[in-house]
Amino acid sequence: MISAAARGLLVAILIMTPALMLPGLASDSTQIVLLAALLAAVLTFVEYNSVFPSIVEFRDAAPFNRLRFLALFFIVFLLSAILKGLTQPTVLTGAFTSIGTIVGNSIDFPFSPVRLMVLMLPDNASQQTIDFVRTAAGLSYVISLIAMTAFLVLVRVLNWPARGRAFNVWVNLPLFDPTAGGDVLDRLHRDARINIALGFLLPFLVPAVVKMAADLIDPITLQNPQTLIWTIAAWAFLPASIIMRGIAMGKIADMIHKKRRRAYADADAEGMQPA
Repeated sequence: MISAAARGLLVAILIMTPALMLPGLASDSTQIVLLAALLAAVLTFVEYNSVFPSIVEFRDAAPFNRLRFLALFFIVFLLSAILKGLTQPTVLTGAFTSIGTIVGNSIDFPFSPVRLMVLMLPDNASQQTIDFVRTAAGLSYVISLIAMTAFLVLVRVLNWPARGRAFNVWVNLPLFDPTAGGDVLDRLHRDARINIALGFLLPFLVPAVVKMAADLIDPITLQNPQTLIWTIAAWAFLPASIIMRGIAMGKIADMIHKKRRRAYADADAEGMQPA
């Protein structure tokens, strides 16, 4: 219960981070953020305090969800700090802005996801908005790449999620129905490939879709700082999270395949023994 409460508190802090760091927010926005944070904290507490799984995947396969949480928290915190530095500059916000500017300019090349995010902005966007979006997109994208690389090391080098303990597919994949039809291995491999492909394409597709729907969607400006932060965070984090899910499902499929081979080999060996 204490662990579940701590997880719920951390999720609430994550959601409230932009509201706590950015100055001059309206009272209505603060109330909405507090309500969303409370709801997310309660849902997280109920999920991790329950014996039976509901919607959170890989609940007992640490550190999958911890790594995703840290990646999202760092993205939201750094973007909030950089945006705060535009009106209330400090040494810390200046350092974050300098690092983000270097990273953003380094990967802002033709057809890169960062360049597409900059091109998504309306034609009348201010130079301040363009610079912030470039900096925020570059920094967020690099953090997501670091999270994916760390998870890949966990899977390939540290043998996640086995590491000497049993893996419960029902608890860690509550939304996956093994009786839905077809071989489980084929479905896992298919879902893994779809997730990896979708995660790779999303950073390129989202800016293009938003650009085409510019007449229906409000353009990104600095007038709505929280919306801007969460938009860029979602653009960078969701594809990385989907790719990590695809890698995880592929690993689980390999584990099931190896276990099947051992079971078949044991059965054949027992069948060859004299009666």
